Amino acid sequence: MSVFNVISLFGGLAMFLYGMRMMSSALREGSTGTLKAILGKVTDNFIKSFLLGVVVTALIQSSTATIVITSGLVAAGLLTLKQSLGIIVGANIGTTVTGQIIRLMDLNSSSNTLLQFFKPSTLAPITLIIGVFLIVFVNAKKFDNSASILIGFGILFTGLMHMTEAVSELNNSGVFDSLFVHLSKSPFLGYGIGALVSFILQSSSATVGILQAFSVSGQLFFSSIYAVLLGIYLGDCTTTAIVCSIGAKPEAKKVGLVNILYNFSKTLIVLIGVFIFRKLGLLDNLWNMTANSSLIANTNSIFNIVCAVIVLPFLSFYEKMANRIIKDNKENNEYDELIASLDTKFFESPSLAFSSCYNVLIKMYELARKNINLSFEVLVNFDQKKIDEIEKGENYIDLLTDKVNNYLVLLSPHISSDQYGRMVSQYYSVATEFERLGDHAKNIADYANELKDKKEAFSLEAQDELNVIKEIIDHILDYTKKAFEKRDLNAAKSIEPLEEVVDDIVSNLKNNHVRRLNKGLCSVEVGTIFLNLLNDIERISDVCSNVGVATIVRANPDDLIEAHDYMSMLHRGDDTTFNLEYRNAHDYYFNKLEDIEEEHS
Repeated sequence: MSVFNVISLFGGLAMFLYGMRMMSSALREGSTGTLKAILGKVTDNFIKSFLLGVVVTALIQSSTATIVITSGLVAAGLLTLKQSLGIIVGANIGTTVTGQIIRLMDLNSSSNTLLQFFKPSTLAPITLIIGVFLIVFVNAKKFDNSASILIGFGILFTGLMHMTEAVSELNNSGVFDSLFVHLSKSPFLGYGIGALVSFILQSSSATVGILQAFSVSGQLFFSSIYAVLLGIYLGDCTTTAIVCSIGAKPEAKKVGLVNILYNFSKTLIVLIGVFIFRKLGLLDNLWNMTANSSLIANTNSIFNIVCAVIVLPFLSFYEKMANRIIKDNKENNEYDELIASLDTKFFESPSLAFSSCYNVLIKMYELARKNINLSFEVLVNFDQKKIDEIEKGENYIDLLTDKVNNYLVLLSPHISSDQYGRMVSQYYSVATEFERLGDHAKNIADYANELKDKKEAFSLEAQDELNVIKEIIDHILDYTKKAFEKRDLNAAKSIEPLEEVVDDIVSNLKNNHVRRLNKGLCSVEVGTIFLNLLNDIERISDVCSNVGVATIVRANPDDLIEAHDYMSMLHRGDDTTFNLEYRNAHDYYFNKLEDIEEEHS
């Protein structure tokens, strides 16, 4: 045995594992939008969710990632445990696709030119050449993911070829003779080895791939590989269960437990099936057949497909067992599920992580909007219950802000694309702005408290003026929600003209206030509250303007629009649409104010 052959074996293994991880990560990141859309269509129909599990795992090349993401969706309340059952079974089949790709190693030389291209010795360098060409010469961000997939694929097969070559050399020296003989005689040894290696590598696909590479020795037989495959299932599902359980809610832990229960059932089904079939003589020809890469891949796929068909009608049993073993927490906080959706498991699929952030931000906006409405109500008709409701809403806004900001900090290192980088920036900005909306609503409620304590009230004219400015604020808030929720650029661009009108109205109302003070129609104390109130209202429109501009900046990455440049352009009068909307809104609301002034003069 040459030490150089051993080095070559482990070097090939290192390349294989790195290539698989690189390809899998690129596939996962590139398909996150598809992944989100697919998982969003899950129903209580086991067959549909089963097929979705197969498709998603085939897309991202990792059953662990699929099940971990599913556990996060269950914990967040986006999926039920019942809906996840089919996905779990489907994921176990989807992961066998990798082995079917690796079986390309068995393609022999052929006069067929097309088949020659699919031989690893040809396919690996071709994919590497294309991938490197995209990175070095094309150098476009949109091709980075495709290049990573191709390069990962090429490295994977190059590592496999090094492994098989090293195994062939070592086999000639008799290194594997004793080990492989023991594997054939002791299924428990094979089971243990499969479980251990799969647990260490945290990938059943990689472990099956290594087994396929060792099959080049010619000393692996069906009698020795079936137990190894069963061990691989155990090791992989144990890893998944651990990841699902770390810091997780009971719902997420149940997903990991169901995966373990299913894989144990799969083991029993295969063992019983192999025992019966062998007793009946149906495996006589297969038992001592030399196992090549194709036989291993096909055996793995058949085991999983047959077990899935047998188990699908009984999936509800796993749900009952999981619910019986793991008890639910009695949590009453109405925002627990929303906070739970900010799950680090979604870092495997950034679009799902951003979807969770988006849902939290929408809830923050709704709470802030509700508080703004309530705060205006209590200015005129004080109600302690509404004050308490505003306080409660503000506390939730602060809590959600902390949670989403911390989540974005943890998510940032997992972001590689410019698109996701812009989303992080926008979501940081929006989280801050929505919190400020809540703060201004709380300030307005405090002014209502001051009026109550001082036993004062705004004059009827001031109340009518506030109704006008509340009307325009409502329009601005509507546009703000539409801009963020729908990424509606027209709505985003409609905010700034109205914001400018709010500034004009605030200036006008301050002048009217001074006039009332001079006439003795308003006390100094009430006047001070009124001025502070106007400042908060003006800042509400400023906050909405910031959200609108952040939406516009994110939507125009190629134009490199900066917020400051955009605002300068508007204020120079270079945008005819802005000018028209501003003039129309200005005339409309100032006509209303003139009518109020005439009515109270």
